[in-house]
Amino acid sequence: MNIEDFRDYCLLKAGVTEETPFGPDTLVFKVGGKVFALTDINTFGSINLKCDPERAVELREQHEYVLPGFHMNKKHWNTVLIGTGVPNGQLWELIDHSYDLVRASLPKKLREELAQHES
Repeated sequence: MNIEDFRDYCLLKAGVTEETPFGPDTLVFKVGGKVFALTDINTFGSINLKCDPERAVELREQHEYVLPGFHMNKKHWNTVLIGTGVPNGQLWELIDHSYDLVRASLPKKLREELAQHES
């Protein structure tokens, strides 16, 4: 996976915006104004993704390329190292999981609006 593939995949999801609120080097993807994924634009060495707390621990125990979220709440965020053996299919699924968690936390009205815009 490269940063263009990552970006394209995130932007396919309903209601997603991309921003650089932490400076020009950090690309952030949000749904409903809430972050679900972020990465360093220059290196694309890792992606921070939201994760169910129990699953986050399991993933860290099972895979060397999954670490507690760097500069994030380590209970709810993982850092996935790119180029270290993580299969693309698993990475897509982890992105989906992060997006779904954040989307589920949005107000009902906003979730319903997003559902109307899905293809």
